[in-house]
Amino acid sequence: MKVRMAQEKDIARIHSLLAQVAMVHHKGRPDLFKPGKSKYTDEELKILLQDSSRPILAAVDENDCMQGYAFCIFQQYKNHNIMTDIKTLYIDDLCVDETMRGKHIGRLLYNAALDYAREHGCYNLTLNVWSCNESAMKFYESCGLKPQKVGMEILL
Repeated sequence: MKVRMAQEKDIARIHSLLAQVAMVHHKGRPDLFKPGKSKYTDEELKILLQDSSRPILAAVDENDCMQGYAFCIFQQYKNHNIMTDIKTLYIDDLCVDETMRGKHIGRLLYNAALDYAREHGCYNLTLNVWSCNESAMKFYESCGLKPQKVGMEILL
């Protein structure tokens, strides 16, 4: 298994993995996430794949088939009134094919994102995880991540 940048040829596989993530979110919060919907269209993915400020890392097997991805976004507050100018790599979405989980592909992608952040002069790496996704929370904790902030809600 190796990590490379995602390419247009990966779009169909990305959709397959996005569907798995969407179902996890729908099962955890059906009040918020619609079933059977895709986060991106093909055209949106083509644009993202060309955007250097939004790198997409792909974990691929020996046949160059994507088994997982990490959608990332560079974030930086410049000349903000109260925030410092640090550069952050935010993991917007990390997914490993459900048939390949437990084979350390998630850790491989996470470590590749850490390396990518360091190579690009980032101060930190951040992500959000839904509290209903307990396995993801445990995975990120095992990677050494700590809560930075907590989103809270009340249903009305």
